[in-house]
Amino acid sequence: MEMKPKNQLETSTLGRRGFVLSAAGAAVAGVAWWMRRSTMNTVEASGAQDLSGPVSIVQFAPDGKRIGKVTVARTIKTEAEWKAQLSPIQYEVSRLEGTERAYTGDRWDEHGKGIFRCICCDTALFSSETKFDSGTGWPSFWQPIAAENVREIKDRSFGMARTAIACADCDAHLGHVFDDGPQPTGLRYCMNSAAMKFVKLG
Repeated sequence: MEMKPKNQLETSTLGRRGFVLSAAGAAVAGVAWWMRRSTMNTVEASGAQDLSGPVSIVQFAPDGKRIGKVTVARTIKTEAEWKAQLSPIQYEVSRLEGTERAYTGDRWDEHGKGIFRCICCDTALFSSETKFDSGTGWPSFWQPIAAENVREIKDRSFGMARTAIACADCDAHLGHVFDDGPQPTGLRYCMNSAAMKFVKLG
């Protein structure tokens, strides 16, 4: 058997070790990517329904007055079109079911009078009249402006059973709803600032 010099053995050992560590790093990255895709698929599958046909929502005028229920064609765009319309964080949250970090959004501490509308399709989602300080760092509401304007999705990602909230028109991910809110509903709609725009009234 051929005997390798000590320095050659060390180089060979380090090479193998580096390869193993690199492979392990790639495996971890691959698992993280798979978990991300799996999480998204879990949310989508549990809330599966026909999202190609028309939808009935309640429209609100620019001055905040309720117009009434209408049936409209859903807002459907390609991923390229969404990316062109939205900022990176808006796209990450609304189209990829992401979550902004607490206290980083521009609407969690909004105290003005107005309506929170979908960042993707402008559908009215929440009123400032039902917003409250939840102490979580995300905009929180005890009910949507109209039940027809949002839809619930069973979210079983990360080993938890939660209820995700999406825009009924364009299916943008908004956040989650929990049962630890104030009266009269006892609910806390924990939303992402990046998924909404605020339109001031008055």
